[in-house]
Amino acid sequence: MSSWKITPVNDRVCRLTDGQGLHVGNLKLIDGKWKFKAVGYEADGGVVPGGGPLTGRHDAVLVALDAASIAAAFGPG
Repeated sequence: MSSWKITPVNDRVCRLTDGQGLHVGNLKLIDGKWKFKAVGYEADGGVVPGGGPLTGRHDAVLVALDAASIAAAFGPG
């Protein structure tokens, strides 16, 4: 069972958080495909685009926005 949580921001962007509630990136609908955009944070709270614990998965393309696709792309969470 995956502990990832997808929260819609609008019809083209969803926020992805891990099992501990950490914001790890966004899923963006680009050219008809859902692409992952990794996000990290500095100690002072500054945003690091493409950073964070899933930096190696930045720009990953997902088949769908469902638990199975998320787990396949990022692991169990």
